[in-house]
Amino acid sequence: MFINCKVNIDEDSLKDYLGKTAGKKISLTITDNSTSLLSVKTKGNVVYVRLQRIFLEGGIEIWNEIANFVKHKKGSMPLFRKFAKHNQKSLKKDFKGRVTIITQGRYYDLRNIYESVNNQYFNGEISSPITWGMQRPRRYTRKRTLGSYSRHTDIIRISPLLDKKTVPKHFITFIVYHEMLHADMGVQEVNGRRSYHTKEFRKREKLFEDYDKAIAWEKRYI
Repeated sequence: MFINCKVNIDEDSLKDYLGKTAGKKISLTITDNSTSLLSVKTKGNVVYVRLQRIFLEGGIEIWNEIANFVKHKKGSMPLFRKFAKHNQKSLKKDFKGRVTIITQGRYYDLRNIYESVNNQYFNGEISSPITWGMQRPRRYTRKRTLGSYSRHTDIIRISPLLDKKTVPKHFITFIVYHEMLHADMGVQEVNGRRSYHTKEFRKREKLFEDYDKAIAWEKRYI
């Protein structure tokens, strides 16, 4: 029998706990992704952990399993699996009730672009859903938010303003790549403060094959 003894903890406290228990420098991103409950990647001396929000209520024994997995990159994690199974129905219901995924636009299919970028730059490891954002009234278009990534919902949204014949494919592909970088790298700490566009982020951003062309087009037309 699975005993559901939930203990709440906030994101920062769990990050500190996992770091101390695993003996690693942790970057923790809490998501609402119901298909990818846990992912662990090591880059340099930092371990990037993406964990479904429900595990903030998992309890010490489950957090210890997660910390052990972070430390050794292996482990059966029976309590983790039982907890996930116990909450499976509520996870699927909650995720489905909040999100409508639309990838097919009038001119561009985000799914095709996403899969191409994922394979070329991320070894197919990004699992964050992508969708067109909401069409905003004209009075809001000057804000020019071309894309976004929410670490809470683990969803990438691309502005429908880019779904136009006049927008070159290399530019919208760059925006998708930029947001996928956020999904891959999470939030990093610089001098004790959270930072989204770190030096490492900007360095990886320039690895995009049409970076210069995309930036030049943005400066001219956006």
